[in-house]
Order: sequence, then C-alpha cells, then structure tokens
Amino acid sequence: MASLSPAARRRLAALRSALDEQLAALGEPPYAGPGHPAAALTACVQALLRAQRRGLAPHRPAVKAAVRATLAELASRYPGQAVEVRVPPYGAVQCFPGPRHTRGTPPNVVETDPLTWLALVTGDLTWADAVSSHRVSASGARADLSPALPLWSPPHEAPLHGTGTGDSR
Repeated sequence: MASLSPAARRRLAALRSALDEQLAALGEPPYAGPGHPAAALTACVQALLRAQRRGLAPHRPAVKAAVRATLAELASRYPGQAVEVRVPPYGAVQCFPGPRHTRGTPPNVVETDPLTWLALVTGDLTWADAVSSHRVSASGARADLSPALPLWSPPHEAPLHGTGTGDSR
C-alpha cells in the first residue's frame, strides 16, 4: 500500500467501508480478502450485484465507489478523448484514442445506469444485450465498448490491473 498516493488511500478506505456496509446489509461477514485496491473493488462490485439479484437495494456509497473506480480503470486502460462514457450520477470519463473533443456534446457518447455499468464491467451482461435491451445509450461511430468489456475476468481468473482507484498509471 505504500505506493498509493494519499488520495488513493482515502478512496480505498472509502471503498472498503462501503463494501463492509454492503456485506453487512447482505448478512455477510466483513471483507477479509487481499488489501490491494483491485481485490477490494472486485469484491465490492460482486457484493452490489448479489444485492441486486436478491432484490435488495445496493448500498449507495458502494455503488458510487465502484462506478468511479471502474470508470477510472477504463480510462487508464484506454487513454484518449474520443468517447465519453457517462454513468450518472457518479461519473464520466473520456477514453479511447481518436479525434479529441473539447466543446459541446461529444460526438461519441455512451451512457448507462450504475448497476448496468457494473454488470458490463464484470461480464454479467454483454454489450450486445445491454444495447439491444436499451439499458445502454450509445451514439456515434466510436461508441461501441464491446472490445473493452468486461474490464476483468471472473474472480477465479485475473482481477483488474492497476489500482482500480484512478491511480493505476
């Protein structure tokens, strides 16, 4: 953890706290897994999706922390400003190489709700299914995230690379 910036340590602490609150709401014990950010983020996203599948309201601070961290991971893996990915009300990033956008509405925009976004980044939902069911709005020639999703494999495989907290470079 020594390599994390103070801001990244604060984000990780907030993520861990929100994760433990979500786990408590699910009737599960606190997180006892690895302390690195990618593992905590993976556990948080999985807990949120479990809550949704059980018909429980996902813990709002956990949703916020997970969405922001996964958006940061996307921007870290695919730097650029050709596509804007929006997950209101928690965040938006510009990513993917190509023509830079600086004013007005970007020509390539992807927008979805937080739980759909988390299902996409984990592979619980495919890009094609999300678009065809209108759970994702994608406009512009470059607004296809299918080559980038899911961001990481299921937990028995490799987790997120980098820190998953926006400081992965």
